[in-house]
Amino acid sequence: MVKKREEIDEKYKWDLSQYCNGENDFYERLKVVEKQLSCFKKFEGKLSDESVLFECLELECKIDNELSKLIVYVNLRMSENIANKAVNEMSEKGEFVVAKYFQATSFINVEVSKFSTKKLRNLQNQSKFKNYVRYFEGIVREKKHTLSKKEELLLSKLAPCFGGSSVCFDKFADVDLKFDKVKDSQGKLHELNQSNYGIYLENRDRKLRENAYLEMNGKFGQFINLLSANYINNVKEDCIMAKIRGYKSALSMAIYNEEASEDVYKMIIKKVRENVSLHHRYLEIKRQMLGLEKMKVFDIFAPIFNKDEKKFSYEEAVQMVKNATEVLGKEYVSLVDKAWKDRWVDVYPNENKESGGFSTSVYGANPVVQMNFEDNFESVMTLAHELGHSLHSYYSDRALPMQLSDYVIFVAEVTSRTNELLLLNYVLKNAKTKEERIYVYDQIMVLVRSSIFRTTMSAEFEEFAHAEFENDNPLTAELFNEKHKELTQFYNGNGVELLDETQYEWARLPHFYSSFYVYKYTVGLICAFNIVYKLFNEKGYVEKYLKFISSGGSADPISLLKIAECDLTDEKTFDNAFKMCENYIKMWEEDLKK
Repeated sequence: MVKKREEIDEKYKWDLSQYCNGENDFYERLKVVEKQLSCFKKFEGKLSDESVLFECLELECKIDNELSKLIVYVNLRMSENIANKAVNEMSEKGEFVVAKYFQATSFINVEVSKFSTKKLRNLQNQSKFKNYVRYFEGIVREKKHTLSKKEELLLSKLAPCFGGSSVCFDKFADVDLKFDKVKDSQGKLHELNQSNYGIYLENRDRKLRENAYLEMNGKFGQFINLLSANYINNVKEDCIMAKIRGYKSALSMAIYNEEASEDVYKMIIKKVRENVSLHHRYLEIKRQMLGLEKMKVFDIFAPIFNKDEKKFSYEEAVQMVKNATEVLGKEYVSLVDKAWKDRWVDVYPNENKESGGFSTSVYGANPVVQMNFEDNFESVMTLAHELGHSLHSYYSDRALPMQLSDYVIFVAEVTSRTNELLLLNYVLKNAKTKEERIYVYDQIMVLVRSSIFRTTMSAEFEEFAHAEFENDNPLTAELFNEKHKELTQFYNGNGVELLDETQYEWARLPHFYSSFYVYKYTVGLICAFNIVYKLFNEKGYVEKYLKFISSGGSADPISLLKIAECDLTDEKTFDNAFKMCENYIKMWEEDLKK
C-alpha cells in the first residue's frame, strides 16, 4: 500500500527552502515580480542605447531567475501530490504571471534582432556584455525566425494555451486512470500502478508479467481515441509553430533550437538501425536462458535467475553510487554525499505523487531529484542517473554566470548515462560468481535496449507522426497503433512475439509531449560508452570530463561534447559504443560456455 506523504520521514523528503518557503512566501514574492514587470516599459524602443540594453538584460535576468525559482517550486510541490488543490491554484496564478512576463519582455528579442550582425558581434566582444555572448549568438542565429514585435506579442499572449496536451496527459495518467488488480500464477491479486508496473515486468512469475502488461497497455487502449486526439493536438502545435517561424519542419525547429545537427540526427537513426542485430542477439540469449520456446513482448525484462532480487536500502544505494563514481575524484564523491545529507532527493513514492524520476534546478538553488525508490537495483540506477544530472548542474552553476550555466537536453543525458555505466561496471567488477556477472550483462543490455534501441524507435515514431501532418495526411489512432507495432517488431526482431496490446504502448509515453526529446537519450548513452572507456583507460581524461560537466551552455552542444572527446560527427564514436556493447554480449556468451 502506498503511504500518505505525511507518513514518510522528513529525511527522505526534499528540502525546497532554497526555492521558496511555503504558500505565503510564494504569493508575496510572486506579487513583487508581477509589480516589477511594469519596469520593462521604460526600455521599449530604446535598446539601441547600449547602457539601456545592459540595464534591461540585467533586469530580465534577475526577474527570470526569481520567477523560475517560484515556478519550479510550485511544480515540485505539485509532483509531491498532483491532486493538491492549493498547489494547483498556486500553479495557475504562477502561470498567469509567467504569461505576463513573456508579454512584458516580448519586445526585447524583437528589438535586438533588428541590430545588424556587425553590431551584435561588437556587443559580444565588449567586456560589459561578456555574460551575454551566447545570448547575442542566439539572436544572430534566430534572426530569420524572429517575427515582428506585434506578432511576437500575440504569440506571447497565446503562450498559456500551449503545452496543454502534456498537462492533460499527466492528470489523466497519474490521477484519473485506475487499473484493476492483476493475478499471478497462484491466483494472488496485486495492485497495479505506474510506479510498480516495471517491477511486475521484471518479476519471475510469467503470468504476473503477462497480466500486468495486458492490464496496463489494455487500459490505455480503452482510451486510445482520447489519447490520440490529445497527442494529435501536441503534434499540430509543434508543426504549426514551426511553420509560423519559418522552419521547414517541427523536427528542424527542435534541432535548430538546441543548436544540434540534422546530420547527427540522421546518423543516429542510421547507425542504430545498422546495429539492431545486437539487440536481437541479446534477446535470443535471454530467450534461451529463460527456457522459453517463444519470447513474448512481456518477457523482455524478465529476470534470468530463479531467485529473489537483492534489496537495497536508500542508504546502501547512496554508498554504491559513491563507490561507483570514485574514478571522478574525491570532490564528486563528496557531492553525492552532500545530496543525501542536504536533502536534495525526494526518495519514496506516496499517494498521488507523480510517477517516475527527474532532476531539476534553478541557478542559485541546490538541484533537486524526485524518485519513487522501490528498494531494488533499478532504483539504485535511477539514483545514479538523476544525480548525474544534478551534479552536472552543480558544477556548471559553480563555474559559470547564470546566463551561461544552463545546458540543453542534448548534452544533459550524457552525464546521467555515464553514472549508470559507472555503477554497472562497479557491480560487474565486484561480482563473485558467473551468475552475478550475467546479471550485470543483462542490466547493461537492458540499458542499451531502453536508451539506444527503444529511444531511437520512439524518435522514428515521433518523426513519422509530425511528417504525416506536415504532408497533409490525416492522423488517426489506427495510424499510430500500426506504426508503433511495425517499429516494435523491427527493433525487437521476429524472435519476439507481439500482442494486440502492444499497439497501444506509444500512448503511455509522457516523453512524446516533449517532442523530439527521446533521441537525446540515445546520444547520452552512445557518448557515455565512449566516456567510461576513456575514464578507465586514458590518463588525464578525468579532467576533461569534469571540464565538460562544468561547461553548462557556454557553447553549442556538439562542441561541448567534443570537450569530452565525443565527436558525434564521426561515425567512430558510434562504432566504439556498439563495439563495447558487443564485447559485453561476447563476455556473456563466454560465461555461458564455462
